[in-house]
Formats: sequence, structure tokens, C-alpha cells
Amino acid sequence: MSDVLIECVPNISEGKDLKVIDAIVDSARSVDGAFVLGCEPDSDYNRTVITIAGKPKAVIQAAYNLIIKSSELIDMRKHSGNHPRMGAVDVCPFVPLSEHSMDYCVQASRELSNLLGDNIPHFFYGEAATKEKRKSLSSLRKLEYEGLESRFNGDEWSDEETRMPDSWSGNWGETEKRFGAVAIGARSVLVAYNVNVDEIDARASKIAGSMIRTSGRLMKNGKKKFRIPGMLKHVQGMGVPLPTSSISQVSMNLQNVSVTSMHMAFEAVKSIVNDHGINTCGSELVGLVPLSAMIDTGKWFNDNPDNATEKELVDSAIKGLGLDYLKPFDPQISIIEWALNKEVNNNE
Repeated sequence: MSDVLIECVPNISEGKDLKVIDAIVDSARSVDGAFVLGCEPDSDYNRTVITIAGKPKAVIQAAYNLIIKSSELIDMRKHSGNHPRMGAVDVCPFVPLSEHSMDYCVQASRELSNLLGDNIPHFFYGEAATKEKRKSLSSLRKLEYEGLESRFNGDEWSDEETRMPDSWSGNWGETEKRFGAVAIGARSVLVAYNVNVDEIDARASKIAGSMIRTSGRLMKNGKKKFRIPGMLKHVQGMGVPLPTSSISQVSMNLQNVSVTSMHMAFEAVKSIVNDHGINTCGSELVGLVPLSAMIDTGKWFNDNPDNATEKELVDSAIKGLGLDYLKPFDPQISIIEWALNKEVNNNE
């Protein structure tokens, strides 16, 4: 257990008020042995992705502090943004960083639940899910925050197995109204990756999102329907406008970058929007990325990958994907292994 390292990547429903964001992040940073590797606010999504790493006990306590502070500072009744969400902390996944640590991540989700008790409504998802149908975040988050009160109070719901949280007070009171609910889970490393598209209205971006995502497109004719599978495996995706930058994005979760790499997703989106007379303009990583994923993509863009150094391959990935388009990309703080090593060294 002493050698096990895990990561926690809570997404909070605040991406504009930096004082609120800083206070929430500081609550996690206050835990000895919990290293905050990243904090990435997005004003259009009104959402911030926070990355915490360390040994399980410290990371669990940091996640608990963050959820409690978020419940104090974020009121979901006032929240709006372009990203699906159901709570002040929308998702709180634990992610294995060392070999054979997935079991510790499932255990971490249970221990965090025990700390929260029934004060904050929460679901288990991913590898921590209590039933197969509850593994999918999209199934649990359907109708988002606005649908929770009627859902919890027994109104019409499509699937009883996904209706209720795994823990809550049983009463839709002031805490629930302010916070909503959070999905706590365990999953493998997920890369949140967005391809920038040079359009304002997201028309081509929405087409690309529906074509590349694994679930594909749902076709309807009255009550009849069928689904056309998407192009890429282990990908969630959607097209959204990004008004503050006067562009749009195909926003994706790459759930297994060893199967669908960043460059594969980038080239797929580029090809589709190009067919509609639209260009891409770089891309964006939200949160941290494994070194292996950057090297894999660097090999695609580098002209002499067999003789390139690790740094050269990383530089090729940054340039090829255009990761500097919206803001500077610093591999020392955006690559998991490099960021964690830097934090550990700074605290020795």
C-alpha cells in the first residue's frame, strides 16, 4: 500500500470565479501528501478540472475536502454552462497510476463515500459501479442537475436501475438543492481532449462529434429507431461552441488512448470538418495526459521517430496537435509522470 499511487480528477461546476476555484483547490492542497498537479478552469463550460495525485489515504482526504468546500461555495441553482453536469462536483473519479492499483481506486471510492455519509447524494460509476447499467456516467447524468428533484422524488424515469443515488438522505432539502449530486468512481486513465474547429456555430463540429464517438448516431422514424455506430472506439464526443475564443470544439473523452490515440482522434475530426469546408485550428488537453500517449502521438508527427529522443517526440506531439493554440502548453505540468515527479522533488 505504501508504494501505491493513485490520481483523483474531480470536475467542479465553476469555471469563472477564480476566488471560488482557488478556495476549493486550496482545500485539497492542504492535505499533506496530496499533490495538486493541475487546475484548468473553462469559462464556456463553467467547469474546472482538478488533478490530485499521491498515496490513497491522502488523495481520499483531499477529495473529501474538495467536495465539502464545493458544497459551501457553489450553488447549482445559479449554474449554467455548455458541459453536461449534475452537481457542484459533477464527477470524482479515482485513477490508478501504479501497477495493479485499480482495486485501491475502487476501495478509495468506497472510503470517500463513507466520509460523505448521506450528506451529499452520490452515485458509484465506472469500475466502482454497483450494477452494470450504472457504469456509464452518461446514464447516471441524464437530465442533469435540473432533473434530479423530480427523478429522486419518483417521477417518470427511463430505467429504475439508474434512478437513485447509492447514498443520500432521502429528502430533497437545501443541501441537495445547492449541490445536486456527484458521481464517484474508479476508471483507467482518461484523456480529455478537444479539437478546435474554425467556426462559431459548431455545425461541422456537431457533425464530427456524432460521427467519431463510439455510440454514433441514433436514427429515428416515428417510434422506430436504430443506431449507426461511430468511427472510433472508446470515445465520447460532442460538438460545442466556444464563444470566448470565437471557435467551436469537438470535445472528447478518450477512454483508452492505447486503442484510440490523440492523433487518431485529431485526424478523424480534421478529415470530417475539412469535408464541410472548415479547418481545424489546433487542439486542447484538459487535465493531464500520460507520457506514453504523448510519445505515441509524437511518433505519428515526427519524421524520424526511431531516432528521436523522448523530449523530441513530446515536442512533435505538441506541434502536430497544435496544443499551444488556445494557451501555452507546458509538458512539465501537463504530463502526469513529469508533473508528479516535479511535485515530489519540490516537497522533499
